[in-house]
Amino acid sequence: MRPVSCQPWADAPSAALQRVRGVLTDIDDTLTTHGSITKDALDALLRLRGAGLNVIAITGRPMGWSEPFARAPAEGGWPVEAIVAESGAVAMFREHGVPCTEYVQPASTRASNALRLRDLAAQVLREVPGATLARDSAGRVTDIAVDHSEFAKLDAEQIARVVAVMEAAGAHATVSSIHINGWFGDHTKLSGARWAVQRVLGSVLDDEVDRWVYVGDSTNDQLMFGHFPLSVGVANVIDFAATLNLWPAYITASARGAGFAEVAARLIGVAKHHADTPVKAPR
Repeated sequence: MRPVSCQPWADAPSAALQRVRGVLTDIDDTLTTHGSITKDALDALLRLRGAGLNVIAITGRPMGWSEPFARAPAEGGWPVEAIVAESGAVAMFREHGVPCTEYVQPASTRASNALRLRDLAAQVLREVPGATLARDSAGRVTDIAVDHSEFAKLDAEQIARVVAVMEAAGAHATVSSIHINGWFGDHTKLSGARWAVQRVLGSVLDDEVDRWVYVGDSTNDQLMFGHFPLSVGVANVIDFAATLNLWPAYITASARGAGFAEVAARLIGVAKHHADTPVKAPR
């Protein structure tokens, strides 16, 4: 059952969708299904590109994990304009065909924060019984991640305790569908999206906020849900009903990658219908 604040994605007004220029999307359990991208979701990315719609992925995954997917499609990467990793801290894209990786924080800040993050990770593991670092931790540069649902299992009380320890240390903390991420700095998924759109496309995101669709699935997507009029939760967002304060405007009928494919199909269908509709000559 969908929350009353969410409308079915199928009911999103075509007039608003005709103006869309791109899609911002979470990765885990939004674009992927059980850790992998399925054919329908990958086909959706390809079809969005073919329709002239830009896609930028915004994820809490680490730089090291994300880098292969930011390569050109011919090199095994995904057909996206950029991937923003570590909750807005790192952007990976191609410029004139050359792979680029840029950080929102200077090297000196990253180095000092790395020491603080090391101490924070040790504190979390010491103070929260059962807590383990995410298996992708070796690829992280600007944050730490505690596994709560990917390979380990933490209950709601343990998750809340991890968040509390991180925040008491002065870190930002968010909970995704699989990890609890903690970092030092003011960056967020939203600031990362603004940065990537400016850096890669030369546009000011907030000047065209109604021309972008955001797709997500969990509590760490709430900032984005609240910012974009065309925000969409894939159906498994319902799994986080107990912890969501900001809901997306729309919800898909399907979960995970199939839900993303549903978002893409509607956007492409509206764009094609608009392109195929003849313009009436003035009388």
